[in-house]
Amino acid sequence: MFERIMLPLDLDEPSSWAKALPVAVAFAEAHRSNLSLATVISDWVATRDVQWSPLGYRRLVKDAELRLRSLAQGCGAAHYDVKVAGGAIGPTIVELAETIEADLIILSSHRPGAKDYLIGAHALYVARHARCSVFIVRH
Repeated sequence: MFERIMLPLDLDEPSSWAKALPVAVAFAEAHRSNLSLATVISDWVATRDVQWSPLGYRRLVKDAELRLRSLAQGCGAAHYDVKVAGGAIGPTIVELAETIEADLIILSSHRPGAKDYLIGAHALYVARHARCSVFIVRH
């Protein structure tokens, strides 16, 4: 049913993957799907951490790829790849899903707080704008 599943996560926020990663791996195994673990380096983080230095940015991407691989291997994912992109989080997740032709996006959500009402939750953005199915794992 699902050939390509994407799991976007925030590497600096374990709540974004602690419950969603095992669910994504189980879905991928059950459907014999490829799992793509993805993360987005926001423009704010790129500016703050490397001041847009090309060398520093490549290091940031490489570090993210290694961390994604480590998470996938630690959870026993068999068929997976990793994707790292930069930009605004919600739109970049949707764009990445379209690029890899994802059939399903699995992501984690949390109880909305005040900041979610002010700036919008990423999970809500993805659910509203993705062309494929979206499965949101609650805590």
